[in-house]
Amino acid sequence: MNHQFAALVGAAAVAIAAQATSPRSFGERDLQGIWTNATVTPLERPAEFAGKEFLTEAEAAAFEKRARDRNDADRREGDAEADLATGYNDLFWERGRSVVSTRRTSLVVDPPDGRIPPLTPEAQAKAAARAEARRLRPADGPEDRSLDDRCIVRGTSGPPMLPAGYSNNYQIVQSADSVAILVEMIHDARIIPIDAVNARPHLSGNIRQLTGDPRGRWEGRTLVVDTTNFTDRRPFRGSGGHLRVTERFTRADATTLLYQFTVDDPETFTRPWSGEIPMKKIVGPIFEYACHEGNYSMAYILSAARHEERP
Repeated sequence: MNHQFAALVGAAAVAIAAQATSPRSFGERDLQGIWTNATVTPLERPAEFAGKEFLTEAEAAAFEKRARDRNDADRREGDAEADLATGYNDLFWERGRSVVSTRRTSLVVDPPDGRIPPLTPEAQAKAAARAEARRLRPADGPEDRSLDDRCIVRGTSGPPMLPAGYSNNYQIVQSADSVAILVEMIHDARIIPIDAVNARPHLSGNIRQLTGDPRGRWEGRTLVVDTTNFTDRRPFRGSGGHLRVTERFTRADATTLLYQFTVDDPETFTRPWSGEIPMKKIVGPIFEYACHEGNYSMAYILSAARHEERP
């Protein structure tokens, strides 16, 4: 009897553990998994494909080969300085090796030309001022360096979530009232509350956050996330505090999560613009992002700047 009781207790413990570690299914609204947006498809449409929205199969294969050859970090330039400037060998890059599954010529889908709209005159002036400030004060202190350098947040981590050179992976877990997105790049985590009935207002305009203040809602099987309250300390392609990003997450099939986004900032861009990426499911895990630049390299950057200032 004691052996039977012990067996029952052991079986119950295994069942509870399995239930705790197994994600709850949400049917057509289940966005959970680890997804990648790594691709060689550029954000903006290249000039060679002007007026062309989609590639043929042969064109896609040729473009992929050119991109792989161009991105090959293991090539030797014949010059020691240029060779060292490559940074990493190809093992450490994760740019993707293929175009998006839709074979679009750009991730930008609106405007129809596949190009990001021009900056407003005000935004151009701000961008010029930032560039001049960086030139005059490149490293007086750590605050003069980018958030990338300081290992705080990467501009492409989201929102919107765009491909970078590596760490293009995102883990999504969800509950009935929230969705969490763990970003592999610089270990960001976005917590998105979902209000089924009474939508909570965004934070006060006095409260600004690096990745904004998100609010989610379901439209059928699509999760729509509206994010505001960005800080201008993290300008996305020149954007400011009035940036609003609307994202749409739709489970297209067992291995595809269709990610769509719209960027709206009338003070920065002459019109809103949108993009889409069919993200693909991958086998995990999400790896730790050990960003030593912020821990060690900052001291060298600052000391080198002090050395250059010497008469």
